[in-house]
This record gives sequence, structure tokens and C-alpha cells, in this order.
Amino acid sequence: MNEILRHAFVEAGVTEQDVAARLGVDTKTVRRWLAGRRPYPRHRSGLADLLGIDQAKIWRTEVPAPLSPQHGGAEIEASYAHRWAVPRNVWQWLFSQAGREIGILVYSGLFLAEDIGILRILAEKAHAGVPVRILLGDPNSPHVAKRGADEGVDEAMAAKIRNSIVLYQALRDVDGVEIRLHSTVLYASLYRADDDLLVNPHAYGITASHAPVLHIRHVEAGDMASVYIDSFEKVWSLGMKI
Repeated sequence: MNEILRHAFVEAGVTEQDVAARLGVDTKTVRRWLAGRRPYPRHRSGLADLLGIDQAKIWRTEVPAPLSPQHGGAEIEASYAHRWAVPRNVWQWLFSQAGREIGILVYSGLFLAEDIGILRILAEKAHAGVPVRILLGDPNSPHVAKRGADEGVDEAMAAKIRNSIVLYQALRDVDGVEIRLHSTVLYASLYRADDDLLVNPHAYGITASHAPVLHIRHVEAGDMASVYIDSFEKVWSLGMKI
């Protein structure tokens, strides 16, 4: 569900039928947009004008062309110098458009756990039949302690994880949501929704929020995204359910 788009409909006082008539499309098409499917560029522009809202508030518009085949077929959608620079609407879009699965691999992921809107989207997706898998670091893991020391926050790293576990409590009783703890070295935080991934590679001495983020799309077996998808599955198989 694209909650941002649905809210824009309410704010503009328009219905699915109104939008379909104005843009010359079928009502079912509009419903698919609200469900998370991204419209063609010409329709995105017309829809944004009709709703009186900037396209960037609903969808990412800075999408470059796919890479050539020699790069493995992976499509780089966007890049951000820091995780904190990723707009909130990008996180909302990522999870709202998921139709098959959602996967999150982090140590604490506290910035998501503190976002009530994101937690609501994850719960709604699970209720709609989309499996949501979340991997948090084991706060007692020596790798977590090492990461905390390397980042200069020491015990605060484990404390953040414990805080996240408490905040994710709202999701633990939702059918379709599973949360596990892992004790692996976290080389990159991963946020997956179907074939779209936000990858936050880590750098020594730099907090995850200050490290870059790449938005990549899985388009074929063996591409760049496949590396991270496979990594997620390996860590998931080692995780301990909480």
C-alpha cells in the first residue's frame, strides 16, 4: 500500500474514479497505484499535478538508466552519501510497494523501530500476506561489542539493540512477522522489499547513519542484488527466533 499516495488522495479530496477519469485510465489501474505499483512517468506527472504534490514526495524521480550488461544486469536506482540523507518517503515507498516479501538485516535499526509510520506499514503488509523478516544483532554478541568499540559508542550499541527489541514488540505478535537475532559480523545493513534493496555498506570507525546507501534492483540471477539477497538468506538461516 502506498500510504503517501493514499493520504494525498484524501488531502486533495479525490476518489479513484475521479483520478481515472482525469488521467484517462481504468479505475483498476488507479487501485494498483494505491496498492504500491509505480505509474508510468507520464501518469506520475499528471497524477502529481492533479493532487498538487511534488512527485518526489510520492515516488523517487531521480532514477538513472540501468547499467550495461557487463555490470551483471543490476540496476542502480539511486545513491545517497549518508543513510541519514535518505528521505523518509523513500523508506515509506520501499516498504509500501512490497508485494512478495520484506527483509531487514541490521544490528539495531533503531531509526526504523522508532518510526511509528514504518512499523504500521510493516504490520499492514504482514496482514496483507507479505512475509516480513527482521534480523537484529544479538546484543550479547562479541561482534556487536566490537562494532560498538570501533564506532566509539561502546556499550551503547548493545543498548540500542535492546531498545529496538522493545520497540519492535508491537510487531512480534503480528502473523507474518518474524524477528530473529544474529551473531554475525555485519558488513552491510540490508533493507529489501521484493526486488528493491537499500544497501548500507559499513566503514570502519563510521556509524551506519553516516555511511553511504545504494538503492539497487534485482533483475537477474547473479546480479549485484543477488549477492546481498544470498547474504541475507545465509544470516537468516543462522538467526535465533525471539
